[in-house]
Amino acid sequence: MPAPTFHPISPAGLAAFCERLGHGFVDPNLLGQALTHRSWCAENAGYESNERLEFLGDAVLGMVVTDDIYALLPEAGEGQLSRVRAAVVCAPALAEMAVELSLGEVLLLGKGENSSGGRNRPSILADAMEAVIGAVYLDGGIAAAGELVARLVAPRLATAGAPDHKSRLHELAASEPNRSVEFRITEHGPEHDKTFEAVVVFDGVLMGVGVGRSKKQAEQAAAKETWQRLDHEHGDIPAREEATHG
Repeated sequence: MPAPTFHPISPAGLAAFCERLGHGFVDPNLLGQALTHRSWCAENAGYESNERLEFLGDAVLGMVVTDDIYALLPEAGEGQLSRVRAAVVCAPALAEMAVELSLGEVLLLGKGENSSGGRNRPSILADAMEAVIGAVYLDGGIAAAGELVARLVAPRLATAGAPDHKSRLHELAASEPNRSVEFRITEHGPEHDKTFEAVVVFDGVLMGVGVGRSKKQAEQAAAKETWQRLDHEHGDIPAREEATHG
């Protein structure tokens, strides 16, 4: 895949990012701009930051996700739709998407921002993720942007509004000094189409396994299985499921 003509990141690195992203740019300079933080622009003349693309990407993301959840949840009221959208269109979720794509590796950052850990800073990653979505929209239209957003957001929609079994397991383990819980993650498949498998080791015993399109989805599936097994075998937890908000 072609690399931005002015982007000082290696063409191989950008090509690998495009493969993870699942989009080959007709105008690779759009990708270069999406990956250019304002701190780089302050130190290097002739570059435009990703802030305008971030603004555009935010709007595109919101529109696509709203359309998707409106169709996915035909019985949901406005309140529930808003809560589900907020769970997947928020800075932490965007930063998580960026981490899954290793976006930080190809960001252009100023020296100070880079040395202070900017490549791993959630706010920078979330903004850059929106900018990349905006760049894909300008490069390939709403169809390309919608495909990207669907691929990134679909695993999160599967767990949005569901009981947070992972947090509940951590609370259970913390309730007694000798209890422990550990999540172990393995990845399978190519960069642009990964599947994640999580296992839960509770009190030193493997108790649950889960598979998902994101780490979070796999962890929640494994935690749910662990939660149910604990209840069945030991009666450690209530048998009921928490109701989703509606």
